[in-house]
Amino acid sequence: MGDRMDYGIDISHHNAVDDWGAVRGNNITFASIKLTEGQSWVDDAAGGHTAGARGAGIVTGGYHFARPGAIDPQVGHFAWWMGQHGLKEPGNMWPMLDMEDSEIPDPNGFITEFVQRLRAATGVRGVLVYASLNWFQNIIDPNLWAGDDVLLWIARYNGDPGNPGWSHPRLALHQHSDAGQVPGIPAGVDRNATVGDHTLASFTL
Repeated sequence: MGDRMDYGIDISHHNAVDDWGAVRGNNITFASIKLTEGQSWVDDAAGGHTAGARGAGIVTGGYHFARPGAIDPQVGHFAWWMGQHGLKEPGNMWPMLDMEDSEIPDPNGFITEFVQRLRAATGVRGVLVYASLNWFQNIIDPNLWAGDDVLLWIARYNGDPGNPGWSHPRLALHQHSDAGQVPGIPAGVDRNATVGDHTLASFTL
C-alpha cells in the first residue's frame, strides 16, 4: 500500500454545499462533479459546485452518467460542458465516466468507444471509469479497455477507505461510502479515497 491516501468527494445537484472552506478543511483535496447525463441532461448545480470547490483549493473534475443510445452525442454533450467549466485544462481531475445503467446493451463496447471519442473531442487523454463492485466482477472487463491513461474507480460501501476488497492494476479510487459526513455539507455525501500507490497526481491533468 502507498504511504498516504488522498481523499475526495463526488457530488451532483442532490448535494448542497454550505461551506467549501470547511470541506477542504476536512482534508478533501478533490471533487468530481456531475455535469451531464445521456445526450441532453445537464446538472444545473455544476457551475456553482465547480467554482466553490476551486475557490477553496480543491481539485475539480467532471463526470458523465452514461445512458443507452448513441455514444457520439453523449460525448459531444459532456465535452462541451467540460469546456464551459474549464475542466479540460491542466490542474483538473481526469473526467469520469459513470457506468451504472443496466440497460446499456454492450457496456465494454460503450466504454471503449466513449473513451476514444472523448479523447478526440477534448484532447484530454486520461479518463476514469466508475462502476460498482458487481459491475467490475460480473458485467465489465477492464482488460478489454483499461490501457494507458484509463484508471478505475470502484464503488463499494464497506467503510474501509482505499481497501475495496477487489484489485486490479489500474484501480485508483475507492468510493467507500455513499453517506459520508463532511463538514460544510449538511447531508451524507459520497466519499472517496485513493488506492494503493495512487495519489491525486495519478489522475490530475
